[in-house]
Amino acid sequence: MTTRGVLYVHAATSALCPHIEWAVAGALGVRVKLDWSPQPASPGTYRAEFSWQGAAGTGAKLASALRGWLHLRFEVTEEPSAGCEGARYSYTPSLGVFHAVTGVHGDIMIPEDRIKTAVLKASTGEVDLEEEMRRLLGAPWDEELEPFRYAGDGAPVRWLHQVV
Repeated sequence: MTTRGVLYVHAATSALCPHIEWAVAGALGVRVKLDWSPQPASPGTYRAEFSWQGAAGTGAKLASALRGWLHLRFEVTEEPSAGCEGARYSYTPSLGVFHAVTGVHGDIMIPEDRIKTAVLKASTGEVDLEEEMRRLLGAPWDEELEPFRYAGDGAPVRWLHQVV
């Protein structure tokens, strides 16, 4: 099964840019050249977007190839395909990797066992249920990445139109 997705490099130092291209090429098995532009939210860093197509699970390969690097913030999306849910991966140096299963409309799908565990931990006072649900939905990653998601000068902007 093939699927497609997008790699969003939100911020990377110039020294990391060629290493990111090599890591992405290794995960995809093809040569990759990203179109880098300055990241206005973090002067001295660069951003890039890359649409990819590959086998189901390619998003996980990309996230694994890039995780753990200091001075790098990224997201990877993978669209659902026949027999496979979609996925979203977000990474920041301070929070690490967030992974979520996504449905056909892009909604985050939290598995039942993770919700049950959150409720159990909350009932014993180990966690605050609302805060744990926010974490399961990736809110801390969204909050940290939001300033970097803004399309700066010269960056591609994708307009989405509602169809009724």
